[in-house]
Amino acid sequence: MQKIVTIGGGTGHFQILRGLKNYECDITSIVNVSDDGGSSGRLQDEYGILPPGDARQCMVALADDNEAKLLRDLFSFRLKDGHNLGNLIITALASISGSSAQAIKEAGKLLRIKGKVLPVSTDEVVLHAETGDGMFLQGQTEISYPRDKNTKIKEIFHVPEAYLYKEAGDAIRNADKIVICPGELYGSILSNFIVKGMREALQESKATIIYVCNLFTKEGTYNFKASDFVREIEKYSGVEIDYIIVNVGKPSQDVLQKYLGENSQLVEDDLGDDERVVRGNYVSEYPSMERTILRHVPEKIAREIISLN
Repeated sequence: MQKIVTIGGGTGHFQILRGLKNYECDITSIVNVSDDGGSSGRLQDEYGILPPGDARQCMVALADDNEAKLLRDLFSFRLKDGHNLGNLIITALASISGSSAQAIKEAGKLLRIKGKVLPVSTDEVVLHAETGDGMFLQGQTEISYPRDKNTKIKEIFHVPEAYLYKEAGDAIRNADKIVICPGELYGSILSNFIVKGMREALQESKATIIYVCNLFTKEGTYNFKASDFVREIEKYSGVEIDYIIVNVGKPSQDVLQKYLGENSQLVEDDLGDDERVVRGNYVSEYPSMERTILRHVPEKIAREIISLN
């Protein structure tokens, strides 16, 4: 049975886990601990816990779609005050069990998830960034969504330093495949790699490294091409990517225009004849309350990840 470790945060991570759970594989999902926005940020400030949002999303993704449907819906339910019920449950479990890491494990048992969800670190930290013009940004929200869409991030770092959670390090060292998921590049993805001990764990692992390339650019990655995402991931992770999964499917013009109106554009595939690239149509349009969004199709992307050697 393949041992697959996924690294990331946010919707991209969620979509990939939804697909992988339908295969006979041993899944460990490693999530960042830098989220300071919305319900997660408020609970971190008020209760001193690790931000629960990304871990909750991964657990919901790994729960059985039928047997655990009611629990999945409960963990995803948002209250009028903006708090997510799943985040509140994890917060309560942290108080009962004595730690955020144990709370995530207990929540996983409640949801009967396939696999494990682990924080990349159990240290409480704040993400910082230095920009190309010498400015400093503080917090994941400000770094992922800088006011100036042309902001170029020069370096990110944690204050204080964070150290790799031992179980996460063990999973990486023993993995057959490590999947770097799409998501907010600096806030959700690269923030995992600056945790002390992560580079060493990745370099000691014999796993095949797979990167699922982002679909769109956003603030902080404005005008990034596929090669820019790959460059930054290899720079921060300290390892070379073995396979780069690139979507070539196109959204409708209507959806594309809506993204362009938000200063987001499709990531240009400039990787040419790089032998590591695996191309295909992996996306679909999903209706939401606000607008139709483009997302990786869980079944398609998981099938590709499973098939790679």
